[in-house]
Amino acid sequence: MSRIGKKSIEIPAGVKVAINGQSVELQGPKGKDKLTVHSKVKVSYAEADKAITVALAPGLSTDDADANAQWGTTRALIRNMVEGVTKGYEKTMQVVGTGWTASVMGKNLKLTVGFANSITMPIPEGLTVVVEKQAGEATPIKVSGVNRQLVGQFASAMRAKRKPEPYNGKGVKYAEEVIKRKQGKQFGA
Repeated sequence: MSRIGKKSIEIPAGVKVAINGQSVELQGPKGKDKLTVHSKVKVSYAEADKAITVALAPGLSTDDADANAQWGTTRALIRNMVEGVTKGYEKTMQVVGTGWTASVMGKNLKLTVGFANSITMPIPEGLTVVVEKQAGEATPIKVSGVNRQLVGQFASAMRAKRKPEPYNGKGVKYAEEVIKRKQGKQFGA
């Protein structure tokens, strides 16, 4: 039995819930998000309690390990959706390196990170990318949106374009990330 899946999800004021078969759609002040749930899980919304409950589909027992996994995962995904449409998600990235910059050009993010050509990344629908004014040697980039997975995936894809290296710390990194530095070669005696 899933301990996470048994808990109901409180719906704050201002969030609209629409459940249509295996599709759950939430709309709140920050935007809207949609999720198609697994067939082994049943989602229901109680208007009086202002709560969403997730349960196993009829005919399935708690002995089915896959059904239990889907049960807990679905509950966690819907909880993330509720937080996304009310507060939103945000990741702050930094481009570290002398002369290395980032800029938003229309629906694309342009990274100039030491290669011969600049890297252009299309910004997915539903995300907002803001490049703030360069502060010192690091250029801060804020990635925000309603969908937690989409925000994290785009931030991870940005980091993968030029991972921070351990000698000088140059590269694209998360703002809270600490780069473990290595000592360079020693010359002379």
